[in-house]
Amino acid sequence: MTSNLAAVSYGVNVNPESLDEVRKALAAFGATVWSESSTSSTTQSGDARYEVHTISFSAEAGTAETLGTLRRLVSDAAPAGIDVAVVPAALREAGRKLLIMDVDSTLIQQEVIELLAAHAGKRDEVAAVTEAAMRGELDFAQSLHARVAVLAGLPAAVVDSVRDEVRLSLGAAELVAAFKAAGHVVAVVSGGFNQILGPIAGDLALDHWIANELEIVDGALTGKVLGAVIDRAAKEKYLREWSAAAGIPLEHTIAVGDGANDLDMLGAAGIGVAFNAKPAVRAVADAAVNMPYLDAVRHIANV
Repeated sequence: MTSNLAAVSYGVNVNPESLDEVRKALAAFGATVWSESSTSSTTQSGDARYEVHTISFSAEAGTAETLGTLRRLVSDAAPAGIDVAVVPAALREAGRKLLIMDVDSTLIQQEVIELLAAHAGKRDEVAAVTEAAMRGELDFAQSLHARVAVLAGLPAAVVDSVRDEVRLSLGAAELVAAFKAAGHVVAVVSGGFNQILGPIAGDLALDHWIANELEIVDGALTGKVLGAVIDRAAKEKYLREWSAAAGIPLEHTIAVGDGANDLDMLGAAGIGVAFNAKPAVRAVADAAVNMPYLDAVRHIANV
């Protein structure tokens, strides 16, 4: 079955000549190229951040298995410093899409639990557990409870201090604004905390957002979270719920994350993007962004 697709290449230094090996890989797969285009992402002052080159083509890639094979061939053919996302044209051309993202180390640059733990003198200890959980070596819910426990007794004002430390990833605001301006739905689902995420979600005018709730009693953190943990399964659940509520097929959704607890969400979406992710996530995601610019996702999705 012939499918219309696009090979979207992005990196700090992309030019048509650098993609000859990608073209050879497409030709070896039997693809028919019908157009190519280039663009660049610049700062407000006009300085180039990264470049994008899109090859539109058709190929016999109508099953998940053959599409996966094509993606591996093209990715392996890309030169160092350039990533390539092979994306169905139906997703890129969809009138309405849903973008769903992880928060810590994806929408924002930091891991909030580590910022909080620093106030308890436990940052290194908690960072080690977070790293293992993101690699998929620990159960996420159990690791979260263990990490939050070290926060017991901290004054609630610490949450406000940490909120001031949080910084959006480069290009995050531009990515959300572009999707919103085009009439798409933007959501985030986080293993972090509502007390931090709420103001960010408001500032970005997100359509949906959810995270864990830190328990605060008598002005202090108790070291516990309220309710069910937002874990790997929950992230996929909310992707499905929010896309269904918006009437958007899963095939027209884009999920972005960096850790093992994002894997189910990435696998269920129309395309799953690993953003500066752990090796286990990069190995199975449909596409990867290995540069600090989150707005590269808009070029993958053609927004």
